[in-house]
Amino acid sequence: MTDILMPALSPTMEEGTLAKWHVKQGDTVRSGDVIAEIETDKATMEVEAVDEGVVSAILVPEGSEGVKVNTPIARLAGEGESAAAPPAAAPPAPKAEAPKVEAPKPAPAPVPATAPPAPKAQDGGRIFASPLARRLAEQKGIDLSALKGSGPHGRIVKADVDAAQPGQARAPAAAPAPAGRPAAEPRQVVSLEQQGIAPGSYDLVPLDGMRRTVARRLTDSFRDVPHFPLTIDLEIDGLLAARTKINALLEKEGVKVSVNDMVMKACAIALKRVPEANASFTPEGIAMHHHADISMAVAVPGGLITPIIRQAELKGLAEIATEAKDLAERARNKKLKPEEFQGGTFSVSNLGMFGIKTFASIINEPQGCILSVGAGEKRPVVRGDQLAVATVMSVTLTCDHRVVDGATGARWLQAFKALIEDPITMIV
Repeated sequence: MTDILMPALSPTMEEGTLAKWHVKQGDTVRSGDVIAEIETDKATMEVEAVDEGVVSAILVPEGSEGVKVNTPIARLAGEGESAAAPPAAAPPAPKAEAPKVEAPKPAPAPVPATAPPAPKAQDGGRIFASPLARRLAEQKGIDLSALKGSGPHGRIVKADVDAAQPGQARAPAAAPAPAGRPAAEPRQVVSLEQQGIAPGSYDLVPLDGMRRTVARRLTDSFRDVPHFPLTIDLEIDGLLAARTKINALLEKEGVKVSVNDMVMKACAIALKRVPEANASFTPEGIAMHHHADISMAVAVPGGLITPIIRQAELKGLAEIATEAKDLAERARNKKLKPEEFQGGTFSVSNLGMFGIKTFASIINEPQGCILSVGAGEKRPVVRGDQLAVATVMSVTLTCDHRVVDGATGARWLQAFKALIEDPITMIV
């Protein structure tokens, strides 16, 4: 018998939903056959069989949520084995349960209801670990600073804690914070009832995987990344006129370029002209990216996702428009591949279509900057000593101050402004 395990479809995936089975008990499968669809917090992906055999048991029914990575989800009988495996041999179908924890030692300290605060390395730097890994380490008494993370950018995940040796005990508590700088306490979660909201006066919508991931990542970023915004106004009448001419030329090809497509192209060129802004902070140093891989924020049911236009500085507007439309459509249908939404170097978030004038976004780690784009609207402007009317769009660049300082952010905005206000320079 061969167990088919719940696959890890992305570096950060710890659990997923078994959305659909394409096989049933008794079916013969060959290597490469699509056997199931797995829904993660970002996408729904098809799973192919690695081994050959007859499906002897479906261990996890379709629709099951919170199925942990590496959990057996089905069983194959090989050549010469009976396809009808005894029911007792099959483990029960897993549900969305908390991970099993080792038996507690005598007189254990009570486990907090919420995840423990992010631990700090002995040199004062933050240890990057998933909330589940922190909770398990807290329960097992394991010092996270003694572990090496196998997740993206060295992040410690559940598998690293599970593989930790029992001797890797928690290090002695650090000395108390100096007077005048009290140590921060974990945020206490207070129920709505405790805040005076009557039971039954609201409907509770359970958190899905995407909303949990968005909440965790943005909380981590806003708390741990020292950031600041820079806002500038752009006159876009020339951009709108150029877009009209471009779309007239592309009409026969069925391609329509949007303002956002032109913004992403201008971002990519500006990043090549001011490469210091196309960077990420790492504990080892500043990573200077070779290409401008532009992540575009796309609103989807239950949250948002950021598919990526790779090497945007090398692509024409027609190619960017076609690729952006395809990525956005597949993002809304949860059909993106992990490599299509992981690993960008710079993000663009556009709320102009909703009439939002100006806003500041939270940085999409590990990127160094994110650009927030507002609506273009007619505003009075002063040219020389004369009052005139122009179509003005406000944009805000949020910067990771560990990577991009104020002067660098300002130089990038100057380069971006020149490209937007004189779009012919995008092709020069």
